[in-house]
Amino acid sequence: MMNRRSFLASLTAGALYSAQPKTNLILILADDFGAHDLGCYGNKYFATPNIDRLAAEGAKFTNAYAACPVCSPTRGSIMTGRYPVRTGVTDWIPGRVHDPKGPITTPRTATELKLSETTIAEALKPAGYKSGSFGKWHLGGKGFLPTDQGFDLNVGGNESGSPPRSGKPYYGPFELPNLSATANDFLPELLTRAVAKFIDENKAGPFFIYFPHYSVHLPLGAPEAEVEKHKAKAAGRYEPTYAAMVEAMDRSVGAVLDAVDKAGVAGHTLVMFFSDNGGLNFEGKGKQRITDNAPLRAGKGHLYEGGIREPLLMRLPGKIKPGTVIDTPVSSVDFFPTLCALAGAKSGKVDGVDIMPLARGGKLRDRALYWHYPHYSNQGGEPGSAIREGDWKLIEFHADGRRELFNVREDEGEKINLVEKRADVARRLAGKLAAWRNESGAIMPQKNPAADPNWPGLQLTGGEKPTPIAR
Repeated sequence: MMNRRSFLASLTAGALYSAQPKTNLILILADDFGAHDLGCYGNKYFATPNIDRLAAEGAKFTNAYAACPVCSPTRGSIMTGRYPVRTGVTDWIPGRVHDPKGPITTPRTATELKLSETTIAEALKPAGYKSGSFGKWHLGGKGFLPTDQGFDLNVGGNESGSPPRSGKPYYGPFELPNLSATANDFLPELLTRAVAKFIDENKAGPFFIYFPHYSVHLPLGAPEAEVEKHKAKAAGRYEPTYAAMVEAMDRSVGAVLDAVDKAGVAGHTLVMFFSDNGGLNFEGKGKQRITDNAPLRAGKGHLYEGGIREPLLMRLPGKIKPGTVIDTPVSSVDFFPTLCALAGAKSGKVDGVDIMPLARGGKLRDRALYWHYPHYSNQGGEPGSAIREGDWKLIEFHADGRRELFNVREDEGEKINLVEKRADVARRLAGKLAAWRNESGAIMPQKNPAADPNWPGLQLTGGEKPTPIAR
């Protein structure tokens, strides 16, 4: 039987427990940023001490994946916890029309994230969270902006997938929602100041900050002095302006961490860093190489590892042990249920799972990860679907039906196709992939009756310049 002293002690403990603040949530998203462009992932040329700090003070994932090799679908997966095939946003918005003489006709992507989808901001609202989106949205324009999707504040987000046009990329003058820039204003700095202001104004919490940078998307743009510094030492090994953009983004992350510290909320604030797809690594003839995803194969727009494997860092003091390294494969669809679980909010039925048990040193149940990208990409990628289960990854290409099988733990560069040598594994994964496509309602490309038998293959457009869509 509990005595009076024990009873009073239990009341005190309960009061202390109930007084614990809710976890604040900050998700920083880079654009077109490869897994190997950070010092903590082995880069020797770019200085990224602030982002590297997240790895030192938290967890680094070595097998984290974007749900798509291009931007808008991955962003939709983050917002909803659902694979792009379910939201209908399967290509960058507004998408690329198929070649009328090509072997297949590809489906159209949705041009906005439907309002019927439940976003992270909407799921967190009943739990008392105030939410702000700062930067690139690219999930729809008027009527489908962040403030139409549950966010209390939208700074800088619209329908565009590129930074606003100006005489000098990433500099003003330009106008974005709740953001005006003069000629000397640098977009990453403007957005960072807005984030810091939001943290200060909402430090009583709880808050959710979605900070999707426009960086390092084309066109390249950075402070001239820093570009010149890298020109002096690049020696052809990397793109100087790109390096300066990476380091500017790192300073932004540092400023966000400083704002968290200054607000006194670091002890109960999760900070995550991720990218929407792999680094831009053109492989078409005559195209400029922006970054190098090696040892991973290819880059943005491809279902190979270079197009979908991303840096993922998570810091939450007291719940994530500093210096944790996690090899278990995870996906951007996992962020929604993870954030909801930390917030004590309901996530509903989603494709992702809560990955905090991994960050705390535990395990997840075995599962497969899936991709369905039924489009040609501007970077030379082909329509296809993929599955990763354990160490095995299978890619099916829709135009000619070929399959490629890799053991990505032993061969992360995907150089050795084992589809014939391990036909048993290929058949098993192909069956699971087909079943998933059927269950998820995936729209498949169709044979093109007007196909030219001498079709020369995909003609690259050169970057993210939208190809006109026939309405």
